[in-house]
Amino acid sequence: MRKLIIIYTAIFCINLISCNSENYDGADSDKKNVLFIMTDDLNCDLGSYNHNLVISPNIDNLASNGSLFSNAHVQWPQCGQSRASFMTGMYSDQTKHTKLNVDIRTTIPDVVTLGQRFRQRGYKSVRIGKIYHYDNPGSIGTSSADDIHTWDYTINPYGRDKEEEYKVKTLKTRAYGGTLSWLEADGTDEEQTDGIVATEAIEQLEKFSKSDQNFFLAVGFFKPHTPYVAPKKYFDMYDISEIDIPQMNNEFLNTIPEPAAVSLRHKADGKGNQYDLKKTEAQEIKRAYYATITFLDAQVGRIIKKLKKTGLDKNTIIVFSSDHGYHLGEQGHWQKQTLYEKTTRVPLIFSGPGIKKGTRSNSPVELIDMYPTLMELTGIKAPDHVVGKSLVPIFNDSSYKIRNSALTRWIATRFNNVEGYSIKTERYRFVKWGEKGEYGYELYDHKYDKKENKNLAKDESYKSIIDSMKIEIDFRISEARKKPKGLGRQLEEKPYKRFTYTPGDLYDVNSKRVYLKPADE
Repeated sequence: MRKLIIIYTAIFCINLISCNSENYDGADSDKKNVLFIMTDDLNCDLGSYNHNLVISPNIDNLASNGSLFSNAHVQWPQCGQSRASFMTGMYSDQTKHTKLNVDIRTTIPDVVTLGQRFRQRGYKSVRIGKIYHYDNPGSIGTSSADDIHTWDYTINPYGRDKEEEYKVKTLKTRAYGGTLSWLEADGTDEEQTDGIVATEAIEQLEKFSKSDQNFFLAVGFFKPHTPYVAPKKYFDMYDISEIDIPQMNNEFLNTIPEPAAVSLRHKADGKGNQYDLKKTEAQEIKRAYYATITFLDAQVGRIIKKLKKTGLDKNTIIVFSSDHGYHLGEQGHWQKQTLYEKTTRVPLIFSGPGIKKGTRSNSPVELIDMYPTLMELTGIKAPDHVVGKSLVPIFNDSSYKIRNSALTRWIATRFNNVEGYSIKTERYRFVKWGEKGEYGYELYDHKYDKKENKNLAKDESYKSIIDSMKIEIDFRISEARKKPKGLGRQLEEKPYKRFTYTPGDLYDVNSKRVYLKPADE
C-alpha cells in the first residue's frame, strides 16, 4: 500500500508539471536566457540610429541582427526614477519615485521586480554593475541603492577610472556625476570599471555555458555618464574639428512655458558654467562623450563575442538600452532632466531567437515595455502590477502600434515643483505643464522640426492637432496614475543623502575636505 501511494504521488507531480508549466521552477534547456545590457546616459547618437560620426560597430551589429525601436522613450528623464520604472514595469506615479537616492522597497515594498520574477521561475538572476540607481561615479564599487530581492548575487566592479578620479578635468572642482567632466585615460580597457564589467560578464557566461542553469544576466555599464573617461585611443578616433556644436538662440526660451525654460537653464543646480562654453571647450567635451560611447561599444562587443563563442547566443535574448537620453548642446542644454527628444528618447534593441533580423519600428514604445516583453519571450506570466505592454507583436509586424504615444514625466523642482508630462507620437511631441495646463503647452512637429526648435502650441493652423493632443495626454496621465492591480503597498518617498569621496582626498574631523590630491601625482 505504501508503495502505491509513493507511485501515485510521483505520477501526480509529473502530471502537475506537464499540465501547468507555471508550477515548475527548475532549469530547462529549452527556455530562453536573457542578457540585459543597460547603459547610463546614452542617447541615440549611434551608427544604427543614423548618426554619421559616432563609431559604434558592435551595437550597430546587434541592431542589424535584431529589432531596433527608433521611437522608444523613458518614463522619467533621470537615472534612479527611470530605473525604478523599467525594473517594475510601472510609471513613476505608480512607483512613487520622483527623486534620486530612494530605495525601491521604501515606496513599493511588495513589488515583484524583473529580476525577482525570473528568480521565481527558476532562473539565476545576476547583476554586474549599475542597474538600480548609483551615484555615478560616487558609488562605484558598492551596491548603492540596489534591491536584494532582485538578484541571486551581485558584482560591483571598481576600476582605474575611480582610483584616478582626481585626474579628471571638470567644470567644478571635485564634482563629476552632475558636472561636465572628462579624461583621456592611460592604461587598457580592462583596467577601467566598464572594462571590468565586461570581463565579469564574460566570466559569468563561461560558467553558465557549463551548466544547465537558465539565467537573467543584467550587465549595467556606468558609461557614457560623466565623467567621460575612456582610454586615449578612443579619443584619437575623433577629429575634434568635425564635432558639431548646436547653435541655439536664447529667444527660444521666450516661446516655451517658464518651467520648460528653467529646466533648460537650471543654474541653481550649480550648472551655470555649462551654458556659456567656448566652442573649442564644448567640442572637447562632446568628443569625450563620443569617445566614451566607442569605448562602451567595445565592451559590448567583448560580451557578445563570448556569448557566441559559448553557443549561448542560440538560446539567449539580448536587450540593449539606456536609462534616458542626453543633451549635447541641443536647446542650449547639456545633460538631462528635460522633456525634449534628446532626453526622453533612448536606443532600444532586441536580438535573439524568435526575433526577426534587421527590422526597425517607429511605433511609440516605452522602457516599461521591456518587462512584459521579456516575460512573453521566455514564456513566463508577468505580475498583475506590470502595466507596460509586450513588444512581441511589433517583432512580427514593425508597423504595429501597441499605443498611440509614449509618456514621460518630469517635475520642475527649480520652478515651484511644477509637474510636466510629455507624449511622443509617431509624428508629434506634446508637453503639458501644470495639473490643468495652467503653465502652458508645447507642440513640435517632427515632420518639419526633428530638433524641436519651434514651439507650435499657439499656432492656429495646428489647433485641431493641439485639441486632440490635449485629450490624449490627459488620458495617458489618468491611466498612469491608477494604482496597478496586485501591487500592494504604496508608501511615502523618503530620499536620503549619500556622501561621496574622491580617492586620495583627506577630510578633517568635521568632514571638511582639507587636502585635494593633485592631478599630476
